[in-house]
Amino acid sequence: MRTAVPLLTQEQVDQLPDRAREVVEYRKSGLSLNHIQGCPLDCAYCIRHTYGLWDQRQPRALMSDGEAVEELVSHRYFQPHVTPVQVFNRATDPFLPAVKRHTFAVLEDLDSRGFTNHVLVITRHQVEAEELQRLNRIRNIRLTLLFTYSGIDDKRIEPYPSSVAAESLKLAGGARPRRYRTILYWRPLVPGLNDTDEHLKTAYELSRHADATVFTGIFYRDQIAAYYKANGLPEPYGDTARRKIVPETLEQRVLAAFIESTSLFRKTSCAVAYAHGLPDYNGHYGIRELCDVCPINQLNLCRRAHQAPTAERIHEVARALPEARGLKVVDITERAAVVSGLDTEQPRYYLQHALRFQVHDARHPHHAHRHGRADIGWKDTTP
Repeated sequence: MRTAVPLLTQEQVDQLPDRAREVVEYRKSGLSLNHIQGCPLDCAYCIRHTYGLWDQRQPRALMSDGEAVEELVSHRYFQPHVTPVQVFNRATDPFLPAVKRHTFAVLEDLDSRGFTNHVLVITRHQVEAEELQRLNRIRNIRLTLLFTYSGIDDKRIEPYPSSVAAESLKLAGGARPRRYRTILYWRPLVPGLNDTDEHLKTAYELSRHADATVFTGIFYRDQIAAYYKANGLPEPYGDTARRKIVPETLEQRVLAAFIESTSLFRKTSCAVAYAHGLPDYNGHYGIRELCDVCPINQLNLCRRAHQAPTAERIHEVARALPEARGLKVVDITERAAVVSGLDTEQPRYYLQHALRFQVHDARHPHHAHRHGRADIGWKDTTP
C-alpha cells in the first residue's frame, strides 16, 4: 500500500490524447473518475484502445487524489446522493499494487463527505482480506465491488488469468458481516471463445459466491478490431458496433444455464440496485422484457419507483446543462423518453440518473428484446 504511481507534469498531461485528459466522464453506468491511467494486464479487448491509451502500461496520475475527488464532486454532472460513480474503470485496474492506495484514498474521501451515492469499483485483480476489512469500514457511500471474470484461457486475448478474480470474489463474498456488495461481472462473453457448456457451468457455480451476477458481451469498436487484425488475433465478429455484442442464441444459453438463479441480470445497474435492496437507478423497469429474469421483490421495488416524467420535467432538469440547450423531447412512453438535439451521450446519462427513467437518443433507437445491445446476432424485431 506504500507504492504510489508517478504524477505527470502539466506538460505531460497536455500531450495526452483529448479524451485521456478528461478525468471525469459520464459513462453508461455512472460518472467515471479516471485520474490514474495505464494498465499492464493487456486484455486485447480493453476500452483503452478507444482513448489512445493502449500503449500506456505503467499507471500514472494526472493529478492528486484530493484534486481528482474535488473535480468529481464539483462537476456539473455530479448530483449528491443521486449520481452513480465509477472509480478507475476506463484506463487502469483499481487493485493493481501501485493503484490500490489511490482507490482507497478516493473511496474514503467520498465517504467522509457523507455522500450516499452508489460507487462501483470494477476489478480483475487480487483483493486481499485486510483490504476487504478496510472497505468494510466505509459507512456512507453504497459501495459495490464488481469482479470481472470471463473464463477466457487464450492468453493472446486475456493474459491475466480469470482465476484471480474468481478467488477474490469468493473471498469478498464470504466476509461476514459486510457493508459492501459483490457482483460477478461475467464479461466479455464471446461465441467460440468462452461459451462452452463447461464455461457456463463454471460461471454458474461462481455466481453462488456473489450477491448478483451480470452477463454481457464485448465492445468491438473499430480501434479494437484494428488491433485484433494487426496482431493476428481471432476476430470475434465480422463487423464492429457502438454497443456491446451479445448474440441472441448466446443469451438463451446463458439463461438456460442460470435457470435456477434468482440473481442474474442483463444490466449492471439492475444488479447493483438489487444487491443493495434498492430500485434500479437507471429506470429500466419500463423495458419490461429486461425484467423477465428479475425476482418478484425487485420487480415490486422498481415498479413503485417507476414514474414517467413530463416533457416539462425533462426540460427543467436539462436546464442545468449548457450543452443540453438544443434538447427536444421527441416522445415519452412507459418504456423511455426519446430525445434529440444532444451532441454527445453524457448529458443523456445525466438526465437518466436525475429522472431515474430511461432516456434514449432518437439517433440510436433501442430495439425490443435486444436489451440495448448491438444488432449483430439478432433477428429483425420491431423497434
